[in-house]
Amino acid sequence: MPQHRRLALTALALACLLPAVASAATPYRSPQQILDASPASDWRTPDPANVLYMNLPAGRVTIELAPAFAPQHVANIQTLAHEHFWDGESIYRAQDNFVVQFGDADADDAAKAKPLGSAKRTLPAEFQRDSKGLKVSVLPDRDGWADQTGFVDGFPVGQDRQDGKTWLAHCYGALGAGRSNEEDSSIGAELYVVTGQSPRQLDRNITVVGRVLQGMELLSALPRGPAPMGFYADAAQRTAIQSIQRASDVPAAQRPKLEVLRTESKTFADVVEARRNRVDDFYKRPAGHIDLCNIAVPVR
Repeated sequence: MPQHRRLALTALALACLLPAVASAATPYRSPQQILDASPASDWRTPDPANVLYMNLPAGRVTIELAPAFAPQHVANIQTLAHEHFWDGESIYRAQDNFVVQFGDADADDAAKAKPLGSAKRTLPAEFQRDSKGLKVSVLPDRDGWADQTGFVDGFPVGQDRQDGKTWLAHCYGALGAGRSNEEDSSIGAELYVVTGQSPRQLDRNITVVGRVLQGMELLSALPRGPAPMGFYADAAQRTAIQSIQRASDVPAAQRPKLEVLRTESKTFADVVEARRNRVDDFYKRPAGHIDLCNIAVPVR
């Protein structure tokens, strides 16, 4: 073989090896180290019109609503919060490894039910939406509930690419609108938060309206109600809701300054990869996989 061909092939082989060598030489960074080095542009401030403050005796739960997925439910929830519907109501259900639920515990009794004010009495189901127009940060990992998963503006989603539909996933911290058997029987007055193993079988069966940004520990630590569904038999066991407010109804100076990592950012992609393949001193075998609902979107 001519010497110039041998030299060219050698150079090509070295070029092919360089990315692998460089990758191996790059030191592993933990998710926290990646976040600490993130640029300010990789973070966003949630729109106060889409943020709720749920004030409990133990502290505050901050919730971000998802009007891009459930616009009519979100509008009704904003109306209910603005008109103080939940003030003085309670968390009346805490089912182990499932959800906590709150609203008017007497809603099914017409004689005792709290008036809904100017909120709508009927809404269509908003289980999913057309994928068109959505910018999804897609995960490469396989999922048992959708043929593709990812994130849209911080919300975990599943997708059916053949049907062209996208929906919010029932991950830990998801906020859903309780309903009866009829699919269009939810209006957002009775809400629940997922506090257990992600019940993804509910995806596309219930309208998901948002997710908890901060304060999940105040919900997940509540005493469990009795079997089978966790509804407290004794009203004294319920957790009082002091108020649920729209952030936009609170003076700007009194709103906590929260930022959410942009899920379309390189920082988020790097954090997910660092969790997918941990190679620090504790982990002896990187998983090479991560579940949609095991990815916590950072909030600071």
